Amino acid sequence: MSALGALLATRSESGSTGMRSRILLGLVCGGYSVGAAFGWGSPQVAVFMGDFGLAAAALVAAVSCFLYARTGAGRLRPAWLLFSLSSAMAACGNAVWGWYEVILGVPVPTPSLADVFFLCFAPPAIVGLLVLAKRPVTRAGWVCLALDAWLIGGSLLTLAWSLALAHTAHMAGVQEASVAPAALSLAYPLLDIVLVSMVLALHFRRAGVNRSAVNTAIAALALTVLSDAVFTSPLLRSTYHSGQLLDAGWFAGSLLLAYAPWGARRGARRPVRPGPPRAIASRPIAGSLAALTPYLAAAVCTLGILYNVVDGRRVDRVVIFTGCTVVLALVVRQGIMLLDNISLTQELAQKENHFRSLVQGSSDVIMIAAPNGTLRYVSPAAAGVYGREAEDLVGAELSSIIHPDDLGRVVHEVRRFLAAPPHEEPTTRIECRFRSGTGDWLNVESTVNRHQGGLLLNSRDVTERVRLQAQLQHNAEHDPLTDLPNRTLFTARVRQALSGRRSGDPGTAVLFIDLDGFKQVNDTIGHQAGDELLIQAGRRLQESVRAGDTAARLGGDEFAALIMGDGTRDQGAREYQVHEIADRLRLTLSQPYRIGASEVRVAASIGVAFAEPAISPTDLMRNADLAMYRAKAGGKDRVELYAPQMQADVVRRSELATRLRTALRDGEFALLHQPVVHLASGSVAAVAAQARWRSAQGILFTPAEFLRVSGDDDRTAQLGRWLLEEAVAQAAERARAGHPVAVSVRLSAARLLDSATPPGSVEALLTRHGLPSGALMIEVADSDPRVSFDALEQRLVALRRLGVRIALDGFGSGFAAINALRRLPIDVLKLDRNLVEGVVESARLHKITSGLLRIACDLGLQSVADGVDVPEQVLALRAMGCTHGQGMAFSGPLDEYRLRRALVRGEFPVPGIPAPRPVMAGGSIPLLTGSHTETPVPPT
Repeated sequence: MSALGALLATRSESGSTGMRSRILLGLVCGGYSVGAAFGWGSPQVAVFMGDFGLAAAALVAAVSCFLYARTGAGRLRPAWLLFSLSSAMAACGNAVWGWYEVILGVPVPTPSLADVFFLCFAPPAIVGLLVLAKRPVTRAGWVCLALDAWLIGGSLLTLAWSLALAHTAHMAGVQEASVAPAALSLAYPLLDIVLVSMVLALHFRRAGVNRSAVNTAIAALALTVLSDAVFTSPLLRSTYHSGQLLDAGWFAGSLLLAYAPWGARRGARRPVRPGPPRAIASRPIAGSLAALTPYLAAAVCTLGILYNVVDGRRVDRVVIFTGCTVVLALVVRQGIMLLDNISLTQELAQKENHFRSLVQGSSDVIMIAAPNGTLRYVSPAAAGVYGREAEDLVGAELSSIIHPDDLGRVVHEVRRFLAAPPHEEPTTRIECRFRSGTGDWLNVESTVNRHQGGLLLNSRDVTERVRLQAQLQHNAEHDPLTDLPNRTLFTARVRQALSGRRSGDPGTAVLFIDLDGFKQVNDTIGHQAGDELLIQAGRRLQESVRAGDTAARLGGDEFAALIMGDGTRDQGAREYQVHEIADRLRLTLSQPYRIGASEVRVAASIGVAFAEPAISPTDLMRNADLAMYRAKAGGKDRVELYAPQMQADVVRRSELATRLRTALRDGEFALLHQPVVHLASGSVAAVAAQARWRSAQGILFTPAEFLRVSGDDDRTAQLGRWLLEEAVAQAAERARAGHPVAVSVRLSAARLLDSATPPGSVEALLTRHGLPSGALMIEVADSDPRVSFDALEQRLVALRRLGVRIALDGFGSGFAAINALRRLPIDVLKLDRNLVEGVVESARLHKITSGLLRIACDLGLQSVADGVDVPEQVLALRAMGCTHGQGMAFSGPLDEYRLRRALVRGEFPVPGIPAPRPVMAGGSIPLLTGSHTETPVPPT
């Protein structure tokens, strides 16, 4: 028995262990029943198993319920403690009974201590059942619970009294002189009746917590009460002795009560699998039995009374009293139920009106469709949403109002939804188009639920939302100005072309288009005119491509076109065809644009790249971009086909730019100086500082080479600051060494206006190195149209106040040169080397250069000719009035050592001058390097 109790208390969570426990329980109970049926083989064993066997089983139930109450009973803990006490009373009663029969070997006296323990079995069990019951929430519920218990108990008492108890009470009173045996003989059946009444009354009111455990416990008590009822019957009471088959009922009831909490606990721990609740089908039956319980009890009571009447007996007063009280309880209960039904009816009517108001006042359309698709109900909101009266839609087929293109998808979704288990997918959402009363199609979103084999649809009009989403999608994929596809959509179209059925077509090509001269349009006639030009250019591009091609605006003045291949395998013919399309686009985009009252012209540079096997959209677009930039570099207004060499050039420039970024940090830059010579005397008037980069490979790069590939404004600005500080430092060092020659530094207008180089920083630089301000000259390079002349004028005036002299570099080449000469504080004009190179050969350039030098002379400015490389140029420039020259005719850029040797010599031979002149006779002119095309010749 102890081993069985330990097994029943096992907390295994596996289903196989639970099944083994139930099988073992059945085998033990079955074995006991077989033993009792065959008398256990001997009277002594039968008496022992009938007394101490029942005591052991009851003790196991007591220990099992007590352990469960201590570990995990929750709020039902008092009930299991009471069941444990009740089982303990049964165990003590059976033990006392065995003491008399087995130990002492005498019949059990009546009454005895065993009767006391057996009588104490029922009260704790009854109270425990009350604890397990689902507590009523109203006072009427408590009254109905009490009435139901009395109806059951009174009817059973009437029937039992009529059948046996009246005779038992009469015989006990006749045979016994004391009332104790009579009371004892009636106490057992009366307590059993009360216990049965509680079991039946509470069976339909049990709490939802640990329902399996509660059901098992109720079954165990019911089996025990049934065995007690059989035992107390007059037919068996007189012939009963321990070890009979009746003991198997008490034995099974005790073990079943012991198993109840642990078996239920194991089931509760088992993971719950989704599925339809098994109790759904039994709930109507359970509810019907609960409602019929009072009437069944009254019927039982009536049977008891009829038994007495039919048998011809005098109706006992107990039967009359209990029958009357049962009828009275039934009447009172029916009155309470009638009032409760009236209240529920009123509440139901209010809720029905409430929900009807919600349905009719809802902006959503609620429809109920039969299993065959016929609409059985449509809410009044259909008139406002669909423009159709609800009465017109009722009886129509649901498929008749759905767009034909959406019908197949909707039917498929509905079939899939209905085939899915309801607990896995209670609802679904369908979006389709419904026909409105005006014949238009509305975008409708419906939430679909199951309803009596059909469908319940809650629908709303989302046409505006769908339109807004489509508009947002269009805006996200199209350029807001030209309404052409933007870069995102164009990239997607290219990806689709490379991955679709034409993925292997080498004729697919991408064109990148840039409008040459568009920036000047913005700067001259305004951004609004520029936007209008872009709109017209986009319209021309859209009209020029074929129907299956894609024209797009990538941003700014950059456009693109995707030309789909036609399956042609002749690559040469396809390239010719696409080149012809691109050239036609170039001519179309280069036609004059009418903007307001003016006519504007721009050109188009186009790069073409063809699709290759396994090429990605990014690489194809990059190739077209490289070809477009090659077209711009080659003179603009042209079409360029992509070649692999272009990518190699980009890689080379990228590597050079990467090395350039580390050159300043690693000290790879060197400063050279080129003498500026007075053309009348040959004396050195100044030196022009020039930066050179000697790479790790020993290659000497000029600014014209490394600045073109740097592409980094920060590095360019850093280089400008290094050049200025290094030139001032070396000039001061030369002055302290006895060579006080001025130095010129070339800076762009953008660098001069950079906030990182304020005028105060130049003054601090001169002071720190001890160089007089007159020994520094700033050459203003390449007048950028984006630079404000007002700001540049203010900066140069501030520098002039410090004593720094200002030179205008590249005079004669920039479109704003005259304006700069008019507004800026200039001391020296430096002729562009392009004028100097052809001054001897070209009579036109000779006249232009002569005129510019005359302007400088009239303004009282000194002049410097950059790029004077041959003696003939020296003679021609000196004859025109040019005062100074710089170039290979005198010297190339020199390092510090060679420069000082040249300064010691003091002058250079000048053609046409027979005799040397005094050193530095021509005056000092601080200058910087020439244009970006300085000679790359290293110092010699």
